[in-house]
Amino acid sequence: MATIAIISSSIRTGRKSHRVALYFKKYIEERQLASVNILDLNEYKFPVFEERLKFQVSPDKKVLEFAKLITDADGVIIVTPEYNGGYPASLKNVIDLLYNEWHRKPVAISTVSDGVFGGTQVITSLQFTLWKIRAWTVPAMFPVPAVDKTFDENGIAADKESTDKKADAFVDELMWCIEAKNKMNTNS
Repeated sequence: MATIAIISSSIRTGRKSHRVALYFKKYIEERQLASVNILDLNEYKFPVFEERLKFQVSPDKKVLEFAKLITDADGVIIVTPEYNGGYPASLKNVIDLLYNEWHRKPVAISTVSDGVFGGTQVITSLQFTLWKIRAWTVPAMFPVPAVDKTFDENGIAADKESTDKKADAFVDELMWCIEAKNKMNTNS
């Protein structure tokens, strides 16, 4: 069974994007598609980036744990809010911290906002950053507009049928990329 790491990017007080991370965990586990780890950046409390992990002399134990979870994951879902047209510094911090761990890793992006656009303005900049470090960004996206009305604090969707239908296409694309990568590695 595949392993998926879900990065919950926001460390902000009163954050709402974590609701979407909880939703995806339940969604994937209920369908027995993969085992799931939520990597909640609010719990990690990483210091501001000073150097890539591979160049650190004495990396923090939590940094090593995080890196291993990314390395061991077959795919990653990043759930990120949009702050002023960009993604949070907490996410940029962990993307920059790692490098080889992201290489050819299938990464699916879910963006979240309180507004009507669902964080879609952040997709391009986040994709570009991930491309620069050689991650494999999945074409399907999962924007979430009006997150307070769309998900409750436990990750339960207000319109489960419609949300699950969008999640079907999004997660299916990630799973396809994971399977394709596994086949490429087998044939190498």
